[in-house]
Amino acid sequence: MPPRANWKGSLRIAELVCPVALYSATSTSDRIAFHTINRVTGHRVRRTFIDSETGAPVDSADQVKGYEVGKNDYVVLEPEEIAHARPQSDKILTIENFLDWVEIDNIYFDKPFYLAPSQGDAAELFVLIREGLRKNKVAAIAKTVLFRRARTVLISAYGDRLLAITLNFDYEVRSAQQAFDEAPDVKIEGEMLQLAKHIIDTKRGEFDPSKFEDRYEQALAEFVKAKLEGKAVAPPKKAREAKVVNLLEALRESAALSDKNGRPATRKRAAPARKDRTTATRRKAS
Repeated sequence: MPPRANWKGSLRIAELVCPVALYSATSTSDRIAFHTINRVTGHRVRRTFIDSETGAPVDSADQVKGYEVGKNDYVVLEPEEIAHARPQSDKILTIENFLDWVEIDNIYFDKPFYLAPSQGDAAELFVLIREGLRKNKVAAIAKTVLFRRARTVLISAYGDRLLAITLNFDYEVRSAQQAFDEAPDVKIEGEMLQLAKHIIDTKRGEFDPSKFEDRYEQALAEFVKAKLEGKAVAPPKKAREAKVVNLLEALRESAALSDKNGRPATRKRAAPARKDRTTATRRKAS
């Protein structure tokens, strides 16, 4: 059964209009999900909203949105007022401009979607747009209304389809300077850089998401299986805390371990040992 489209509309570039559909590229539906259960009765627990002062339950008809302007002071918005603030959707992804990939800062990436033609007669135009993006190594910036919000979308070639990534607004992205204000200005050079390069070279690999392990999800699945089979659930062993005292010594140790695993070493320190053996041999001969 084909997946259900999250959104259907049209992709427009100037006078060209191509019918398209968005499909979510990621999903959490396969994760283990839990319900809250009453331990005594075994029944599911349902959430009820109560008044924070009186403790009395509040019916859904009496629940409204409020923006806090002070302690216990709110500006109340009625549902119809919030509805008026929502932008009207014309179901069109309007491409405004094109950007070179090197200009795109992926910290603004929000959620990925697959973008595919929604009608058979749109295939030729769709391929024209896709190959145009691919050949010129550019991505398109488009504007539309998705899920009741005005969104900016980055569109790029992805295999035989297009990838559409919703972008965060500038006010939603925190400045990196806030995180690094107190970071010391340290310069690394010489032997430490050589050792770091050696370790990176010995650990090079390829991007393979199939090898990424969700250990938390795996542990939950094992616990659920053990419970179903009536087996005791053994708690995992506590991991040792690694304390690095000297960064240079830690790098040297890591490089030495890499060499033992058959990797090429950056240096050979066998010369002193050969000298000792030669001296001992001469003494024995004399």
